[in-house]
Amino acid sequence: MNIPVTRVRPARRALYWTLTIGAVLALAACCLAPLSGASAKLAVLSQQRYADTGLAGAGTSADIPPRMLHAYRQAAQRVGSVVPRCQGMGWPILAGIAKVESNHAAGRTIAANGDIRPRIFGVLLNGSGAGGNTSVFADTDGGRWDGTAVGERAVGPFQFMPATWASTGQDGNADGIRDPHNADDAALGAAAYLCGRGRDLTRADQLRAAIFQYNHSTAYVTDVLQWIHQYRAAAAGGVGLHGVTGTARTVLAAALAQRGVPYSWGGGTPTGPSTGTCCSPNGASGTLITGFDCSGLTAFAFARAGIRLPHSAAAQAKHGRRIPASKGPEALHPGDLVFFGYAAGRDATIYHAGIYLGAGQMINAARPGTTVRQDPVDALPGYAGGARLL
Repeated sequence: MNIPVTRVRPARRALYWTLTIGAVLALAACCLAPLSGASAKLAVLSQQRYADTGLAGAGTSADIPPRMLHAYRQAAQRVGSVVPRCQGMGWPILAGIAKVESNHAAGRTIAANGDIRPRIFGVLLNGSGAGGNTSVFADTDGGRWDGTAVGERAVGPFQFMPATWASTGQDGNADGIRDPHNADDAALGAAAYLCGRGRDLTRADQLRAAIFQYNHSTAYVTDVLQWIHQYRAAAAGGVGLHGVTGTARTVLAAALAQRGVPYSWGGGTPTGPSTGTCCSPNGASGTLITGFDCSGLTAFAFARAGIRLPHSAAAQAKHGRRIPASKGPEALHPGDLVFFGYAAGRDATIYHAGIYLGAGQMINAARPGTTVRQDPVDALPGYAGGARLL
C-alpha cells in the first residue's frame, strides 16, 4: 500500500509463524547437526523469516497468473512513455510488489481486458487497529474505488490509496478509464509510482527507496526484495556453463545434472543420490526418500573432480581457501562453494552450502519438500562467504 503505514495482516501473521516454526525444523534437517540452545533456535528463526517462504518458489514465476504476468510485462515495457527518465524497470519489480500486496490477485477472476473481480479492498483505515492500521484517512473518492464514503482503504492488486491513484493512476489497457481494479491500469500505475521523477532502478539504493516509498517499512522492503530476486532468477532463465572450463565445469555439470532430484536429509554420497529422510516441508516425517541434502550434493559434485568433502556444510567450510563474507558474493567464481550461517563470523553455525554458478546464482538442494535446483544466492539469509577449492 503506497502510504507510510506499517501493516500487520492477521493472515500473514499466522502464515509467518507456521512457516518459521517449520523453518527451524527444516534448517536442522538441511546440512547441520541439530542446534542446541533456545538462543540458537531463535537466531535461525529470525534469519529465516523471509528465506524459507521465498525458497519454496525461488527461481520460478509459476505462482503468477498468466494474465497478471502479462500486465506486469506490458507495464514494464510501457512505463518509459509515462516516466521517460525511468531506468531499470522490469516485470520482477512489479511482481514483487503485487506478490506482497495481493498475492497476484489470488482467488479473483481476471478478465481478458484486465478487470479483476471481485474487487480487492484493504482494511478501513480509521485508526481502529484492525489489520495493523493506526492512522486515520478521510475519504477522498466518495467511495468510487474503495466502496465506502466514511473513510479510505487501499484498493486493487497493488493496493493503491484512492488519493494516490487520483494523481498516479494510468490507463494501461487504453479503454479510456483509469481503474485501480484493472490489472493493466494498476500495473502501469505502480510502475510510474515506483519510477518517481526518473529513478534508476538498476541501483540498489534507488530500488530500495522506491519500495520504501510504497510502504514505509523496512520489513516490507526486505519482503518485496526477496520476491524481486526470485522473479529475476526466473526471468534470467538459468545460468549456463558458457565460458566455464576445467574442473569448475566438471563440478558444475555434475551438480546441474541432478536438477529435479528430491531433497533428502542425509542423502547423497560421492557416487550419487542415496536414501535419506525428512521429506516433509515442515520437518522430519520419517519417510524415506532417495536424493541429496545440501552438503550431500556438494560432496557428490566435487567428487567428480577428485575432491573428497565431508557430509556437513560447516565441515566443508574448513576446506579450500575461504572467501570472506565481507567481500560479498561478487568475489565468488563459478565452482566456488557458497555458505550460509545463522551467526555472522562463526563457521560452526553454517547451516547451508551450495555451489556458485555465476551471475548471482547457485545450484543447491534447498530444503525438505523441494528438489535440486538453481536459486539466487541472496534468496537465503546469513551469507557466510565461500571457499575456493578449484
